[in-house]
Parts: sequence; structure tokens; C-alpha cells
Amino acid sequence: MSENSKSTTCSYCSTGCNLNIDLDPDGVVKKIRGVAEYPVNLGKACAKGLNLTEPFVSRERGTVPLLKTEEGLKPVSWAEALETFCSRMKAIHAEYGSESTAFISTGQIPSEEMALLGSIAKFGMGMLHGDGNTRQCMASAVVAYKQAFGFDAPPYTYKDFEETDTMIFVGANPAIAHPIMWNRVKMNKKDAKIIVLDPRCTKTAQAASHHYPLAPQSDLTLLYAVANLLIERGWIKQDYIDAHTVGFQEFKAHITDYTLERATKESGLDSDQIEELTQLIHDGEAVSFWWTMGVNQSHQGVKTAQAMINIALMTGNIGRPGTGANSITGQANAMGSRLFSNTTNLLGGHDFTNAGHRRKVAAILNISEKRIPDRPSLPYNKILEDVKEGKIKALWIIATNPAHSWINLNEFDEIVSKLDFLVVQDIYPTTATAKIADLYLPAAASGEKEGFFINSERRLGHVSKVLDPPGEAKSDFDIIYKLAETWGCGRWIERWSSPEKVFQILKHLSAGQPCDITGIRDYAHLDECGGIQWPLHLEQGLESNERRLYEDGRFFHSDGKARFCFRGSEVPGEVCSSEYPFWLLTGRGSVAQWHTQTRTGKVEKLKRMYPENIYVELNPNDAERLGIESKDRVIIASNRGSVEAEAAVTGDVAPGQLFIPMHYEATNRLTFPAFDPESFQPAFKSAAVSLKKKND
Repeated sequence: MSENSKSTTCSYCSTGCNLNIDLDPDGVVKKIRGVAEYPVNLGKACAKGLNLTEPFVSRERGTVPLLKTEEGLKPVSWAEALETFCSRMKAIHAEYGSESTAFISTGQIPSEEMALLGSIAKFGMGMLHGDGNTRQCMASAVVAYKQAFGFDAPPYTYKDFEETDTMIFVGANPAIAHPIMWNRVKMNKKDAKIIVLDPRCTKTAQAASHHYPLAPQSDLTLLYAVANLLIERGWIKQDYIDAHTVGFQEFKAHITDYTLERATKESGLDSDQIEELTQLIHDGEAVSFWWTMGVNQSHQGVKTAQAMINIALMTGNIGRPGTGANSITGQANAMGSRLFSNTTNLLGGHDFTNAGHRRKVAAILNISEKRIPDRPSLPYNKILEDVKEGKIKALWIIATNPAHSWINLNEFDEIVSKLDFLVVQDIYPTTATAKIADLYLPAAASGEKEGFFINSERRLGHVSKVLDPPGEAKSDFDIIYKLAETWGCGRWIERWSSPEKVFQILKHLSAGQPCDITGIRDYAHLDECGGIQWPLHLEQGLESNERRLYEDGRFFHSDGKARFCFRGSEVPGEVCSSEYPFWLLTGRGSVAQWHTQTRTGKVEKLKRMYPENIYVELNPNDAERLGIESKDRVIIASNRGSVEAEAAVTGDVAPGQLFIPMHYEATNRLTFPAFDPESFQPAFKSAAVSLKKKND
């Protein structure tokens, strides 16, 4: 790497690519390229990564704090912004109590910033409630792993894409959503079978050897039926089940009702397809299951994920190369949020309700144990319910845009209007959420600060500073630290004065945990090794940079055994009717789009890769019946509102189904606010809607 080249970890998706960024003598980015020797991306980079820094120089960047007045948002000094935040939050605390304020964090900032935020907010400012937008993408997988394995610990390494002979993608479209992971799939030399379970014929399904277009929200029934067939035919590893698991007999009894006939009726697949899928699982020597938002964002996401875990366990497809029940994460640092944000978990993957854990954390941080809440935060949706009911009066939103991304947006607009004080901390003051803020705090982007991300395969990657933030914008770390000083949090925060110091604190907090990272020295160690997967204990040598879990058959429950977890499949909260006869599906529309397009929407090269305006995909049969052609203007309506879009007639969606990309703000004017009862993750993927040609 030249003197004018710096490396950093990409801050878009959870793949965790490492990028070289070449700078001219004036510090202007000339070129971005993948780092060839990095074990994640092996020199590759997607369109978003190759344009990583382009949004940083947007004219829309926030450069000064803004405070709402009668004339709108006006620039103020940092001193006034910090004092306004603290005085107004304290006044609300004093009048309504500590549960009257809350924060919503993100999976897009480094772990040190997450940890600082969660610690200052809870231990310093006394906020009980704070959750992350990772609730929207990963909560179901987290709960599934905790219940089944005893800890939120995905087992795999990306090398497993190359070492499997049978890979099954359920509700996942990595060819679009995780293109560099998809490159690892294409590196497989074993003539692997690629099996896709998805209602749509996605880009991944088009490249698959087998596509099973099951009906929306029928995956749990189908997976239970497949498990039942495997058991009936004796295609299981009873010795592995007996040695390493608990609850198999109860699971076996539970799924006897999930017959082939029931599965064909509910999934829309015929019996030959289900038999074939079962045979493919049996025939595979190294079978791997991969899922993402199509499973997680469901009213029964936890149990669907566990249905795959159960099949992997009972067929012995875990802990070996090319196997596993493998959740693909969404955001760049969603796993950092899961372990170190101090929201649903106490720091380091500890438990707020465990007195021993609270004592351990308090001792390491040198704070009173009384500062640590004895219960976790309300989840995201419950925080918003408390805002709606007037219990939460102030909300602090960091690096996320819920005025675009939250489910059933019409209700969100009404909810936030009830707040006395809304603070938004973001790189842009132009997001839908920042525009309605009472106080806006200008933050640095990922390449303008230091820290680490944790990717889908548990790899810590260094986020290094490449550029300076514009104007008076500060890193989220510096903003939070300045707020803590202004609040008067005490001398204990002095140990938290830099990301490097917080990294060392997080190492101590992780000691003895499944996510132990005490063996990682510092950021330089991460750079030298091409990132490091957790766990890495202090005494442990790093023999390989591709490591999977459960190779010894031991899991993180106290008895070392995995659990079979299950529950009956349930009808979605909203189903199609004569008034709303179509299933609305949502998901990623293009490799060039990211979430609410806050960043990608500012890059002309990326914008040219997808339609600027919202569109809806529909099947040719439905189009002919309704007299709709591609490019026609159509109206899609749900029980919550209506949206105008451009029609795109395609065989990629089945009759009776529609698809709209999640990246357009109007999409969530239609979605139905159902939530998984265990993970509280929103079910973005299904809603009942109608469709008609405009002016009909």
C-alpha cells in the first residue's frame, strides 16, 4: 500500500469487505479497490463499496448543529447544541422520570461508538430504554441462536460457501443483497447444488440449480414437513442427536402434524418438489442453510430460523466444513450492535437480568452496580408504542432514518408528533427523520473515524480514518463524549476518551464470554491478520483466519448441548381478501441501492443503475387481466394507505403477488405492522394490497 493509500472496512452491508482508498496529495479520493489479500472479499468490491466515499463529499452533508425555531432549523454553536440537549433531556427526566427518554441506535457505526452511546445513555444519563435498528434486520436470528445454541453465535466462516456441496438459501437473495458473498458461492469447485426457497424468482433463484417458489409465509410449514420426512425415512444422524442435543423427541412429536399433504396445500409446491428437496438434503455430504431478511422479517421469523437449525442438527450438518445453519447479517455492524451496544444485551453479550453479570461489568467499568439496569430495554416497537401513549417524551436517534424505514409509516408520522423533544444525529440534515428534528447534530461518516465492525462471520474489521469530516461535523464518538461531559457524567468516563481506549475496555468485558476478544491486541493486529473472527482468547494463537464454531460438538448452554426449539406455524396477521387480493412482497431492488438511499441516492453512478422512481413488479397474467402494461401508472393500496408507482410486468413474481423494493419511502406506507412475538422484529415481507391502473 502506497503512502497515499489507506485501508478501511466498508460500512454498507455485513460482508465486511476491506478496501484500499488512494488519495491525491490534497487528500482527495482518486480510486477505491478491494484488498486482494483480505480473506473476506479477496480483492473484490461491489458498486457501493467502489463508491464508498462519494456520499461523504455531498453538498447535503451536515456541517453545523441545527436547532428548531419558529422559522425552522437554524445553525447554532456546539456549545449551545450540547447545552440544549442536556437541559431539555434533564428537564423531561425531572418531570416524567427516567423512562420518559430513550434512544434508537444503529448497525452502521463502529462498536466503540455503540458501546459509548449505550453506556453514557444508561449508566450516565439514566435512560432505561434504547434499542437499535438492527431490530429490523437481525432480531429473529439473534433469538433463534440464543435459544438453540445458548448464545448469539453464528457458526460459519465464508470459506463454507466454497466447501459445501448443497447450499440452501431461504428468503435470501445474496446475488443482489450480498454480491461479494455471492462471489464466494461462485468460487465453489464442488459442483454444488444451489437451492433457493423464495416466492420470487430472484437473481439468486435464476442462478440456482433448484428454485422452489413457495407461497409467502409458508416456509415454516414446509421446513417442518421436510424435517418430518427426514425422520420418517431414517435420514438423520441419531448418534449426533443423542450426543449433542436436547429436545429431539419432543420436536419429532410436534412435527407429526406437518404432513406432505399439509405442506403442499400451504406452500403451493407439489409433493414431488417437496420430496425432491428432502432427497437433496439427504444426499448432500455437506449441507448448509443460509437465510436473511425473508426469514427474519416475519411474524414467525424465530421459529423459521430454528426450523433450519433443527434440520442441520438432526442431520449432523453443523461444525463441519461447508455445513451450518447460517444467518447472513444485514447491516455492516449489526453483530457489533448485538454484542456491544448495551441495548438488549448488557455489554459484551452479558445479561441485564443476571446479577453476576451486572457485578462483573460494574467492576470492570469502576461504576456502582446500581447504575446498571436490572432489565433490558423495551424493543424498538414498544419504545414507539410508549411514545404514542405519551410515556416517552424525548427520543435520541443516531445514524438511522426511521421516518423512511419503519413499518407502517403513516402511523410513525403520528407517533413522533407526540414527542416533546426529538434529537437526530446523522451525517445529513436532509433525511426524512432529520427534517422533523428539534435538534440536529452533524456526524462524521464511517471513513472519517476509527473503530471496528463485526461482519456476518464474526470477523472484527478495522474501520480506519481516511478523510476529515466537513465543517464542524464530529464523529459520533466525539459527540457522545462531549454530551457526557456537558451532562456531568463523572470521572468514570475519562477511561472512555478515545475509540482505542474503549476497544481495550470491550476486550476486558468480553473475557470469559463466547465472544471473547481478549486475544486481539489492537487495531494494528486486526490489520495484520486481515481481520479476526471471535472468539480469540488471550492464550489462544491465531492458526487460521477462517474459523467456524461447534467443531467439537459443544454449544454454549451449560450442559454443552444444543436445543431443538419449535412452535406451531401461525397465519399472518393480515391475509389477502376480495378487497385486497394481492400479496405485497418487499426486498432489495438493486445491488446499487442501500436501505433508505440516504447515501447511495447521492451517488450518480449508482443512481443510474436503478429506476429513480418507485415501481411495482407484477405477473403477466395479472397484468393482462387488469389491462396493465409495463410503464403504466398504477395504484397499490392497503388498509393503511395507497401508493402510485410504475408497473413492471415480469415473470419473476407469481400470479397474485407484487414486489416493491424497500428503498423507496412510499413502500412502508403499505406494510402491515406485525411483529414476531419472541424477537419483536417487524414483518416487512407480507401485506395484503390491491392493484389497479391509475384512472380506472
